[in-house]
Amino acid sequence: MSDEVVLGKGMRKEYGKLVAVDDLDLKVRKGFLYGLIGPNGSGKTTTIKMLVGLLSFSRGEAFLLGEKVPVRNKRRLIGYMPQEMAIYTDITVHENLELFADLYSIEEAFFRTREKELLSMIDLADRKDSVVSQLSGGMKHRTSLACALIHDPELLFLDEPTVGVDPELRVGFWKYFSELKARGKTVLLTTHYMDEAVRCDVVGMMRSGKLIAEGSPKILMQETGTSDLESAFLEYSRRDAR
Repeated sequence: MSDEVVLGKGMRKEYGKLVAVDDLDLKVRKGFLYGLIGPNGSGKTTTIKMLVGLLSFSRGEAFLLGEKVPVRNKRRLIGYMPQEMAIYTDITVHENLELFADLYSIEEAFFRTREKELLSMIDLADRKDSVVSQLSGGMKHRTSLACALIHDPELLFLDEPTVGVDPELRVGFWKYFSELKARGKTVLLTTHYMDEAVRCDVVGMMRSGKLIAEGSPKILMQETGTSDLESAFLEYSRRDAR
């Protein structure tokens, strides 16, 4: 049996003459941290939105946890944090978490334990009763991450999860992502922080809607004779442009 929990086959998204995702094949194995990197407009966010069922396919198909996208039966096992604000700003942090928990029919005892754990992780335990509109942009972003995690999903999609987060908390986030991996969870994320991407098991480099390179950070740097992921990406981009 395949251990691929994300499988994309010829994924394509067109907006008129613009091709945002260009016949993309994607495989993410269970228990892996997979990072999509690339410049703005390379297709990272569009790819994520197609996988979670927010955007239709112009062509191709994808499967999550063995179920064809758009997923219905296994939705409870999937978490998604979008890049844009996806929480309610006129209620408190606690009420947002409670609302998302209700969407997944989470039992009260589990919710209380989970909420305490996540509020500690995002360093907002002392602000749980604050109305979201009163929070800084970074705090709102952290609240959005907690909402995506509240139901303890098996497969997690994170679109730029650490944007606006201070360096110390970024380290804490990645420690938590590693803990998720140790528990057998799978994380597919996008990031433009190369120092973060190097912590992924597998990195997919996107350019103009295409996956131009894929592999472990170590292998990608070895194959390009570079010492960092940014230089490796630039080299693969140069080769792709030939």
